[in-house]
Amino acid sequence: MEQRHPLPPFTLETAKQKIQLAEDAWNSQDPERISLAYTPDSVWRNRHQFVNGREAIIKFLRQKWEKELDYKLKKEYWAHAGNRIAVRFEYEYRNKEGQWFRAYGNENWEFDENGLMQKRYASINDLAINEADRYL
Repeated sequence: MEQRHPLPPFTLETAKQKIQLAEDAWNSQDPERISLAYTPDSVWRNRHQFVNGREAIIKFLRQKWEKELDYKLKKEYWAHAGNRIAVRFEYEYRNKEGQWFRAYGNENWEFDENGLMQKRYASINDLAINEADRYL
């Protein structure tokens, strides 16, 4: 049985650990590595897209980073209860044309008993920024 520590129910400390592990994984931009933190049948809503299962997650992330270059993410604890964690985040990237963006959003996560994320609901907004205004 796959397990990803820390396991629920989360304490403040273990929720923050889980968030840092997610931030580190996403900043690696390694879709296969990232997908292992999710259940094989994980359900996502990411902006207007619905992504289900590890293979779809890998495909989604590969496409994401073909368009979002020089990606850098920061996640922040918002709340937790039992097997759920809420985070706020921001990330910066540039597109192929050289325009920089900062994306802001919130995610709601639900984990199974083995610490794998089974649900991820993300609401995200992008703001065009000048390169000089980057801070991540």
